[in-house]
Order: sequence, then structure tokens, then C-alpha cells
Amino acid sequence: MARLTSFPVFQKVSGRTVLIVGEGPAAAAKARLLGETDARLKIVAQDPGRELLEDAARLDAEILREAFHPSHLEGVVLAFAATENEAADRLVFEAARFARVPVNVVDRPEMCDFTTPALVNRAPLAVAIGTEGAAPVLARHLRAKIEAMLAPETGHLAALAEGMREAVANMVPFGEARRRFWAKVFDGPVAARALSGDLVGASEEAARLMQAAPDLGGFVWLVGAGPGATDLLTLRAQRVLQEADVIVHDALVPDAVIAMGRRDAERISVGKRKGYHEASQDEINAVLVREAKAGRRVVRLKSGDPMVFGRAGEEMAALAQAGISFEVVPGVTAALAAAASAQAPLTLRGVASSLIFATGQDLAGEVLPDWAQLALQGATVAVYMGRSVAGSVADRLAAAGLSPDTPVVAIENATRADERILTGRLSGLAALNLRGDLEGPVLILIGDALRQASFEVAEPLAASETIRAA
Repeated sequence: MARLTSFPVFQKVSGRTVLIVGEGPAAAAKARLLGETDARLKIVAQDPGRELLEDAARLDAEILREAFHPSHLEGVVLAFAATENEAADRLVFEAARFARVPVNVVDRPEMCDFTTPALVNRAPLAVAIGTEGAAPVLARHLRAKIEAMLAPETGHLAALAEGMREAVANMVPFGEARRRFWAKVFDGPVAARALSGDLVGASEEAARLMQAAPDLGGFVWLVGAGPGATDLLTLRAQRVLQEADVIVHDALVPDAVIAMGRRDAERISVGKRKGYHEASQDEINAVLVREAKAGRRVVRLKSGDPMVFGRAGEEMAALAQAGISFEVVPGVTAALAAAASAQAPLTLRGVASSLIFATGQDLAGEVLPDWAQLALQGATVAVYMGRSVAGSVADRLAAAGLSPDTPVVAIENATRADERILTGRLSGLAALNLRGDLEGPVLILIGDALRQASFEVAEPLAASETIRAA
């Protein structure tokens, strides 16, 4: 993970003096930004422009029509140099450094002790977006998106919570009970009423919550993490990751997805990694039951969808037997993600009207699985975990009568940055067994519907057996 060169903080400026040096549009822009706080603004400008004068009058800012002098920094908590003149800005910068006052020089990141973020103001809630000066226009674009996401009434909810803090401290036990109380406030009837403008109703609902018995019961979410891309995680999955005390995750779940959980949540890996033991399903079941019985909120985080080759059935049975409440949060399963990446239709009118999810192990025995007959009738087959038995899959299906010319697409690390798409025919599928350069999870798609796929960024399974879109 890349490291920031600046640490984002919120500087208290209420009732304190902030200095702006400059007289043009840049100074006016800083005045407007600081005008969203209740700081005392002091502006030094020998010949202030009309825009700056109008903003200063509206914000009740003090204007000193004189040249900058280091004495202007006395009693100041922050300083902004916005003269748009390098020599004049440097004078302010050096004086501020000497006076140990943090200074920001507009458009000169090398002379900034701090940078100003793009600000979304829902007071007392604030969202600040910064790029450490690298791309301020990007920050403004992101600000516009967040502005659209956060209703103006979001500040009402924050203000309501601020007014409740003392009562909550007296009535709701400290620790897990209090954390869960606030989670219900911000994602339930209280929030709904506050965001609709019904502050009286929101306060009454919050009072009922405070008087209720503390919620200390354990709970388990079986969550699908999707194929790996963080933006394919569902909104519900993101929410419960923030509520979890414990995240029990598989090895295939990327670190970036796990990191979306609370920072203080315990992480328990139960997947196979080099040098580590892979937990058995019974051991995983025991972990889930143990943590939930201890009153903790547990997310069991699985790659793809928990109900598709995720052994969720066994975990649900263990939780039900132990009397533990649980919920399943679906995820994007690998077959759908792989097909989307390869732009490969899984069903196609007049060609394929059914879809089969199977594993490579299904063809490891002597008896041909029932689903193979459907493949012979035109169904598209998605083979999970099939790379190591690709040759056997091809041989068995061909021997059963599936045309060696049937299109095949293999996708490694679907939707991730290191995704690779390989294409060919059933007759060349065995080439996957020989590819030592494929280390990630591979999903294999087989069927005539794939003739309509787009293979512009694909490479062949074998150099002589490429297929092309019809």
C-alpha cells in the first residue's frame, strides 16, 4: 500500500485568527473556504480587488490595506500566502516558518506545511478530499460526487448525535454495547427520520433505543467478497464489514477487501498460504461458533459468492445447531465476473439457454457427471478450480461427444489488475496444464455461446488454437 506524505487532521480554528495575504482571486478563494468556519479572518492586501472586498464584507473579515509584515503573524494559528507573486509569497512563507506558524502557499506545494482539501460541508460533519497537492482538480471532481451522495440533511443526523452524547454516556454501557447503539442510530429508523427532516421523531426514536436493553448478542454474516475487485463488493458487504468485530477470511480474498473492515476488527485467516496450515471446515465452523458465542459480530468473508462452492451450507448448519443467528450477503461469483471481463455471453438465444456451475473435481472420477450431458446439448459450462485437471476435462468431454471445436475461455484472476484471458478450443484446453505462468485462480468457460465473445485482449491457450468472435 502506498504511503501518504501528509497526515490528514482537522485544525481547530473556532474563534482563532487565520491570516490570508493577497489581494486577487486566489486570496478571495481562500477567504471563501475559510468562511465556512467560524475562524476570525485577517486579510492583508495593499490594493484588494472587488471580489475580495465583497467576500470580506460578507464574512466580516478584517482587511489591513498595507504591505505584509512579519508582525501580522502574531496570534495567528494558520497562514495563507495568496499573492500570486513568487517573491511576495516566499516572504510570507519564510516569516511564517520563523514564527512557527503553519503556512500554505497557493499553487506552490514545495512551500506548504499543509494543503487545503476539497471540502464537503455538512456541518458538523465534514468530508475533506486531498491529493497532497498532486491533483487538485481530481479532488474537486470527487467532491462533486460526494456532494451528490450526502443529502444536505446529513448534518442534522450528526448534530443529533452530538446532542445525545451525554445522555448516551449515562445510559448506555461503555464498549461494545455503546458501539452497537451508535451503529443502530446511524443505520436505522433514527437516521431515516433525521434525514427526512423529522428531528423530533428522530430524537424520540433515539430515546427509545437508549432505554432498550443493550444488544450484546453474537451474530455471523456469511459474506461474498466477489472476484477480487473492490468496486464489485456490494454495498451491504461494505456496511457489515464496518460492523464486524472479527473478520474470518479465505486466502483468495484480496488484502484491499479485508482492509475495508474496521481497523480495530480482529482478522483471522483460515485459508491456505505458503508455510501455513489450511484450516479444515470443522475448524472454521468452530471459530465462527466460538466468536459468536463470545458476543462478537463476525464476518465470514469468502471469495466470490458464499453459496457457490463456498461451503456456506456446512457453516449455516453449524451456526443453526449452535443457536447462532446469521445472514448471508451474496457476492459476484467468479463465473459471472469472468464472463463479464471476457465479454463472453453465458447464454445466447438459439444457442445456449442453460448454464452449469461445476468444479474440475467433478470429472476426476470414472463416471461422467450428469451435467456433462447438458453440455452435450448446448449448455455453457463454467468450471471452477479446473486448471490442474484441464486436460482431463477436455478428454472426458470430447470422449462423451462434445465437439473438439467447441470454444473455450480461461480467465485467471478475473477482474483484478493482473487478470489474464486465454482463448482456444476444447482440443487445446490441455495446454492449461502446461502453463507454469498461471498462478492465480483460473475459471474455465466452455460452450458454443462463447463464439460471440470479444477477444481483443486475449492470448491463446496454445499458439495454434486461437478462436475469434463470430
